[in-house]
Amino acid sequence: MFKNFCFAGILVFTSFFANSQEFKNTENSNYSFKKIYHYEATPVQSQGNTGTCWSFSALSFFESEMIRMGIKNAPVLSHMFVVRKAYEMKADKFIRMDGKINFAEGGAFHDIPLVINQFGIVPYDVYNGLNGTTTYNHSTMFNALNTIVQNTLKLVGKPEGISLDWKNQFQTTLDKSLGKDPNEFVWNDKKYTPSTFATSIGLNMDNYVSLTSFTNHAPYKKCQLAIQDNWAWGDSYNVSLDDLVTSVKNALEKGYTVAWGADVSEKGFSFKNGLAIVPENLASIEVKGADNKNFSDAGADRVSNAFLNPSKEMKITPEVRQLGYDNKTTTDDHGMHIVGMYKDQNGTDYFLVKNSWGTSNYPKGYLYVSEAYFRYKTINIFIHKEAIDKEIKSNLGL
Repeated sequence: MFKNFCFAGILVFTSFFANSQEFKNTENSNYSFKKIYHYEATPVQSQGNTGTCWSFSALSFFESEMIRMGIKNAPVLSHMFVVRKAYEMKADKFIRMDGKINFAEGGAFHDIPLVINQFGIVPYDVYNGLNGTTTYNHSTMFNALNTIVQNTLKLVGKPEGISLDWKNQFQTTLDKSLGKDPNEFVWNDKKYTPSTFATSIGLNMDNYVSLTSFTNHAPYKKCQLAIQDNWAWGDSYNVSLDDLVTSVKNALEKGYTVAWGADVSEKGFSFKNGLAIVPENLASIEVKGADNKNFSDAGADRVSNAFLNPSKEMKITPEVRQLGYDNKTTTDDHGMHIVGMYKDQNGTDYFLVKNSWGTSNYPKGYLYVSEAYFRYKTINIFIHKEAIDKEIKSNLGL
């Protein structure tokens, strides 16, 4: 899940909230946010011109999990190790399915446990995937990888079958773009393989589940979200809309953070304004310019008084939410990381969200997402089982 709505790359430290006494979404905003919960996260990063937000957001979530568990000096994990291994699995499945599934840059939160369980993980400092460059840009690499699998498909059905050399070509392309696959490395004076390093960080991938809320699936049952980037056919649990919101708030109350997948192509989602809202009058938002393919400049400018002054928002019911999903105005775009909750001066709840589009906006890589926006445009969340309310867990059979 989560296509190319993604952003350009260096590490920066997120001291903005630690040092600021007044919480606003922009410098000249009249919003006044009061902290309810705010948990530690690793430095904001930028994914460059790539469609790999799913890896950045999920690993940020797992890094906060390590911090929550008391792991000292929790390492930043390698997004591109995960991306590389996902490409390998994705290409193999694409060929076995005769090209009848999606082969693209996007992925889903459950891709990270899939990779870690099968291949392990490495620190970012061991494998950053930049391979001599300063920012991420996967357009050339993806075109080359796609050419390899598409050319291989042309041989399906031929008497001689396909040449398995395509896998060697695929690996060579990944090596050239991301760097050689790290099979063994030294970290803090200890020798590891990706598998032994995954064991050392103490995360049990079986502890995490995806929750969603759509009425075209049976309530409180497992389902597979019918979205292109769910190439691995991962499951989600389908809950009521109220329970989806409750699950996030309950998690934050207990000290957990949450990975968040959502539609970010809406008028009310403005990274530059540090805010995501659903004003009653959407026509009040003026869009200047155009969003580019990868949102690599954080999208078009969005101008509205609603980004400066709290205004009344749409009431989001399950029916309103479902209509957006069914008529394709709610799309599977982007993965982010919920690290806190704030209230504005009117008592409206906002989730504090860590993004992976750099730190060019006022909240330094973060934004405030209203509960209404969350209700309307969430695709799914990824969460620790123990963070879920007991009654909801019981209803799901967890």
